[in-house]
Amino acid sequence: MSIVQDLENARKAASLTQEVLAQRAGVSRMTVSRIEAGMDPRLSTLQELARAMGMELMLVPRALRPEVEGFLRSGGRVLGQPAGAGAPRSLVDLLDKAP
Repeated sequence: MSIVQDLENARKAASLTQEVLAQRAGVSRMTVSRIEAGMDPRLSTLQELARAMGMELMLVPRALRPEVEGFLRSGGRVLGQPAGAGAPRSLVDLLDKAP
């Protein structure tokens, strides 16, 4: 899946029209439409669209994407990490408690 497709899916899941997203991101509706239709966008435009939806772009090597996505879905726990009181704390727990 591409960044553009991920952003379009997120826009639709949030029930945002292209017009509303464009206004929030400070771009034209035509820009959003063209990007979703396949126009090659600037990275800065993608960043603004993502931020307008409360998201951040995260670029990772393609080979690591499945592992990174799995890690994020698991709430920061290593796959196969045991549950319960004796389990090591997750990265998310550690970051949540950081000053």
